[in-house]
Amino acid sequence: MLLLPLAAAFTLLVPQPAAAASLTHITGFGDNPTNLSMYLYVPDRLASKPAVLVLVHYCGGSAGAIFGGNGHDYVSAADRYGYIVVLPEATRSGHCFDVSSPAALKRNGGSDSTGIMSMVGYTRQHYNVDPARIVVSGFSSGAMMANVLAAEYPDVFSAASAFSGVPAGCFATRDGSQWNSQCSGGNVVKSAQQWGDLARSMYPGYTGRYPRMQLWHGTTDTTLAYPNFGEEIKQWTNLHALSQTPAVTDQPRSSWTRTRYGGTGPQSPVEGISIAGTGHTLPQPGMLAYAVTFLGLDGGGTTPPPSTSGALRAVGAGKCLDVPNASTTEGTQLQIRDCQGGAGQIWTRTGSGQLTATVSGTTLCLDAYNHQTTAGTKVVTWPCNGGANQRWNLNADGTVTGVQSGLCLDVTGASTANGAPVQLWTCTGGTNQKWNLT
Repeated sequence: MLLLPLAAAFTLLVPQPAAAASLTHITGFGDNPTNLSMYLYVPDRLASKPAVLVLVHYCGGSAGAIFGGNGHDYVSAADRYGYIVVLPEATRSGHCFDVSSPAALKRNGGSDSTGIMSMVGYTRQHYNVDPARIVVSGFSSGAMMANVLAAEYPDVFSAASAFSGVPAGCFATRDGSQWNSQCSGGNVVKSAQQWGDLARSMYPGYTGRYPRMQLWHGTTDTTLAYPNFGEEIKQWTNLHALSQTPAVTDQPRSSWTRTRYGGTGPQSPVEGISIAGTGHTLPQPGMLAYAVTFLGLDGGGTTPPPSTSGALRAVGAGKCLDVPNASTTEGTQLQIRDCQGGAGQIWTRTGSGQLTATVSGTTLCLDAYNHQTTAGTKVVTWPCNGGANQRWNLNADGTVTGVQSGLCLDVTGASTANGAPVQLWTCTGGTNQKWNLT
């Protein structure tokens, strides 16, 4: 029985009406051989052609617990971007998902994955879903299921993000048990080709593309041991016919090491994020913002949310993001300055994710200079052009991150002085990287 540490932090095993009133319990959604429950979250401002996120809970969890707990940033992003969230719920003892039985590891095999795909089918039938943006994410047992779904239904899912999982097929058993101690302990080691072939065996004869895969793992995880992270990377680089040598390695935050394969941008074919000194406690604050971008949930087909205007206040300094001297010169580096409500301090967040200021009748965009994606890049004003370097995520933890770079809007040197320049920097969680749009 897989009872994970995360479950202890979220004890709501059955969604209660008061706590999960915005969740809808769906019945009669289709073939459901293992009696899963289906919950659906449809934001008030639904996109005209919405994406769909299948969000799969951890062992001992529930739809309500992940909705109101460590998956809530996904829900907040759904409100912002107008996508639908499908939340499967395991009802068997232990509330774990089957990623072990032969039926579970075969397309349309008759276990949990079959029921989850019926939920996806129901959603597609009842909403004008964008078929190119159906994605899946899960935590622990849900991460294992995310790997399995991406392997079995590569023609349905465009991307997946798995927090503390194992390769698709690693947990296979034939004795009726859901637990595979060799896999959980990180002792199942295969070549990249063997892992790829195991995933391909779940959908025999398929020759199309496989989903983008984002993998997260703590280095001190003892529940699903850290070596599984490397085995997942082997599997998904093989499925994408990629080298296991990263195209780029960086550190978005001080304890994170991110490797990208087959590309260098925020939606590379395979991405792995290793979290130093962290156990089986993912996701942590700020992580889901990166996953939202990787999964492609923050753009394309959305109905723009209402524009929001106000001062962008730096929490650490207590000052406002400011266009120096209300300059209209393109390439002017931004600074912080005492809040006074002038035109150079009023920012509008647009439905497309831009932050704009109108100065002397000229509307300018917050811009990562010259499309650079390295720590220390100047943040400047520039004519709005729709580029990814002019799109920003305002995250639940107060950070403002660049869609293109994933880096944080940062007051240089944590200064509190008037005129301190603003830049992009690796996200550290410091108050010089926290902002309020008010």
